[in-house]
Amino acid sequence: MRAVVVALGKVGLPLAARIALAGHEVVGCDVDPRVVDLVNAGEPPFPNEAGLAEALAETVADGRLRATSDTAAAVAKSPDLVVAVPPLVVDAAARPDWAILDAVVDDIGRGLRDGTTVSIETTVPVGTTRHRVAPALAARSGLDVTDMVVFSPERIFSGRAIEDLDKYPKLVGGLSPAGEARGIELYASFLEAEVRGLGSAEAAELSKLAETTYRDLNIAFANELARYADRLGVDVLQVIDAANSQPYSHVHRPGIAVGGHCIPVYPRFLLASDDQARLPALARELNESMPAYAADLLGDVAGARVLILGVAYRGGIKETAFSGAMPLRDELAARGASVVAADPLFGDDELRALGFEPWDGGAVDAVVVQTDHEEYEALGEADLPGVRAIVDGRGVLDPSRFTVPVRRIGRPDDAAQDPGSAIAPTTRSPARPSP
Repeated sequence: MRAVVVALGKVGLPLAARIALAGHEVVGCDVDPRVVDLVNAGEPPFPNEAGLAEALAETVADGRLRATSDTAAAVAKSPDLVVAVPPLVVDAAARPDWAILDAVVDDIGRGLRDGTTVSIETTVPVGTTRHRVAPALAARSGLDVTDMVVFSPERIFSGRAIEDLDKYPKLVGGLSPAGEARGIELYASFLEAEVRGLGSAEAAELSKLAETTYRDLNIAFANELARYADRLGVDVLQVIDAANSQPYSHVHRPGIAVGGHCIPVYPRFLLASDDQARLPALARELNESMPAYAADLLGDVAGARVLILGVAYRGGIKETAFSGAMPLRDELAARGASVVAADPLFGDDELRALGFEPWDGGAVDAVVVQTDHEEYEALGEADLPGVRAIVDGRGVLDPSRFTVPVRRIGRPDDAAQDPGSAIAPTTRSPARPSP
């Protein structure tokens, strides 16, 4: 098989490497010349992706994988499969900006020849493949693309993408039975995982939105349990573990925020596709209220210097997509706090570019742990000079290392050491989403 993979990011490049590892010829396309040059040198353009450096070193050296910036020319050589995984940029309300996807589809259409299967892996609202992508490809190429276009959602986790490609069933939905069958055949030629046809592009699109929206709903329920546990004075993790001790309960863990490129975004895509959906909107509202709830737990911060530990949306990943650090910063500032931030993955200039004042290591009145970086697990009171109150929004700190209160969401017993040293509790009622 000959394949072209368009957009060599954290989804596309591991996919291109996996196809090449299976013995196929792959051309990777990207508009960034730096990415193209690094891939052609056999070097990963981003860190912390298990197995990628080794895969590139092997497949680039023997000619199975190469990169180019000319997508149309690569597609014009009539590969069996073209996989497009460009980012779908969204605004603060998760409304998509179609410019990048449309440009990629246009480039593919300029080179498209009869007999090539085009697979869209970028997560999109239901109906996008049939009503946006396929007409654009047809108009640009002059072809009837009904049997040539499929949707197959990416289902990987950043940092273990190559492993995940062979772990979870690959879902494929076509615009026609013949096109779907061809897509299944092509994916099965390089994946060890089951390749499962869903009968339509719409079913495949909805499956991706369903799996991510389920997680958002579940986390929202865990957060609601945690807030109730705070009012009851019980440990929510003990409650959740007890509930999950039988096989029909799978409650997730609460936390200060739900960030990333997927979980905060795709429920909005589902809502945009289905104007009768109700639960996703409520879950989004509750999860988006959690940074403010964490500030409530901290107490009255007017005039206090508050340190946010971690601006990344999750531990070990240098990304800030929908990170809770931004709304937390804004909430604390609105309450009169002087806010500083630190993150082991971001330098001072990078923090400033994100709108944060870098922490100089000096005294702070209060601390909020926003990211579960492993570096924070070993922190003690001596590492946070002057601190009088802590909210651990991710449950990563060891409260025994502190003599000041350490509040964890849904775990009020963690604050029992010395209530007198805490910042005075706020009189503001915790925010609750409207029904």
